Amino acid sequence: MASSPLLVMYNPVCGNGTAEAFFNEHVFPRLEEAHAQVTQKMATGAAGHAGTIVFEFLERYEGNVTVILGSGDGTLHEIINALSLVALKGVRENVLSSSVRVVLVPCGTANALYCSLFKPTSMPDLESPAYKLKSLEAFIRGSNVVPLTLAVTTLSSPPSSKQYRSKVVVSAVVTSTALHASILHDSESLRKEMPDIERFKVAARNNITQWYSSHVKLLPTSSARAVEIYDPDKKTFVTHEESDDHGIVDVYGPFAYFLSTVNVDRLEPAFRITPLASDFVSSEVSLDLVMVRPHRDPTFVMDTIEARNAFAEKSNAVLTAAYQDGNHINLRYTDDGKITSEGTGPTVIEYIRCRGWEWIPDDVDEKAHLLCSDGAIFSIVKGGRAACRAASPADGAGFLIYV
Repeated sequence: MASSPLLVMYNPVCGNGTAEAFFNEHVFPRLEEAHAQVTQKMATGAAGHAGTIVFEFLERYEGNVTVILGSGDGTLHEIINALSLVALKGVRENVLSSSVRVVLVPCGTANALYCSLFKPTSMPDLESPAYKLKSLEAFIRGSNVVPLTLAVTTLSSPPSSKQYRSKVVVSAVVTSTALHASILHDSESLRKEMPDIERFKVAARNNITQWYSSHVKLLPTSSARAVEIYDPDKKTFVTHEESDDHGIVDVYGPFAYFLSTVNVDRLEPAFRITPLASDFVSSEVSLDLVMVRPHRDPTFVMDTIEARNAFAEKSNAVLTAAYQDGNHINLRYTDDGKITSEGTGPTVIEYIRCRGWEWIPDDVDEKAHLLCSDGAIFSIVKGGRAACRAASPADGAGFLIYV
């Protein structure tokens, strides 16, 4: 365990509101037992407070800084965005780059990043103190840290806009539109009533018949110079057959699902939506992207209310199979539009590996303008677009997690 400035911070209202009790009963006693010198202890008090706390801590202390963070993915998202988009002053005013070492203590609702780094062996395992303290124990042992890949999304107005401006948001877990963004948008109103992951399932049922009109550009990875798509027959990624001369792939909707991840293979302990992120680890900076387009269904004729209601069952089948160790990537259509995990029909999902993507929503489709970044919801202006790129930190910079 290295001797460096140590900030211990937790979000008392995240998840089911037990972070403070868990820190008092387990985290602080373990730090005392390990003779760790805590520089500062803080509880967050409002949205955005976590980012302010870490920002001010970095401006006061030089060298490598470690943050023990009791929260969910949303609080880490706040911190990353607070530090990524504003220049530091104080003792770091002339420092070109800074790194933050993070000890994760999972206290949120889904804890996607923690569960991806520390795969749970069972559902009861999730609630055991020993499981929740794995990253802390790695810090105490002086174990390795892994750097986070970041997904940087620019939401831009149309160039013709008199008030042309762009907004940049950084994700460490998920960036999505379509159904997932609608789920996160609607689930926030259910948080008090349903503090656990059940609220996401309720919001999913309320949005499952929605389709989203957009044009998408998929951008190639640097070394392969191509967008890759998973071939379940060959059990590997292959070059997308619709790539143009520059390796870019144009994709047209409507979409039922559109979601990309970095650093994780799941969004809940058992919901492995991008399983190949861990089963086939990429050798370069990239995103894993899952999309569902209804027109791939052999029975698709046109976009009608009846067609959307019928396709909802197939969207549900995809989400259900994601809970079955990521088996949705093996689902196919039969000639009559039924879903099976056998045969050689068209795949229900398109599983993409790429450097980035651009989402250009149809002006008249209001819900297609929603974008989710690690649970935070943003809106793309009419005529605008969202451009997402995977990025790795420069040497000596970025966010590193104790594992």
